[in-house]
Amino acid sequence: MTVLGRVGLAVAAAAAGAVVGRLVARTRAVAVSGPSMVPTLRDGDALLAYPVGRVRPGDVVIARFTARPDLLVVKRAVRPYGGGWWVEGDNPFVSDDSRTYGEAAVLARVIVRYWRADA
Repeated sequence: MTVLGRVGLAVAAAAAGAVVGRLVARTRAVAVSGPSMVPTLRDGDALLAYPVGRVRPGDVVIARFTARPDLLVVKRAVRPYGGGWWVEGDNPFVSDDSRTYGEAAVLARVIVRYWRADA
C-alpha cells in the first residue's frame, strides 16, 4: 500500500471512530417498567435508546406526554399528532398512552433491547 493509501485509510478510520464515538456517547440505557408494551417488551427489559433523529410510525420510543411531563414512557409511535406524536402501548388493556394523555414529545428512539427480563 502506498503512503497516500495508508494516510487515506488512517483518515477514514479516524472519521469512522469519531462517528461511532459520538453515537455511543449519546446512547442511553432505559429499563422497561410495567406491562404496557407486552408482548414486545416486558417489565425489566433493558433498552438502548438514541436521542431523536427521524421517528417513523411503528418505532418504539421514549416519550413524555404534554399533559404529564413528569411521566417518562416507552411506547410505540403511531403518527404525528399536534406538535408531537400519538403514541400507544402494545397492550391496550393496561396502557396509559395518547388515548389517555394526548400528544407526546418523543425524546429518543429505542435501537435495541440488550437484556430480556425473562431470559
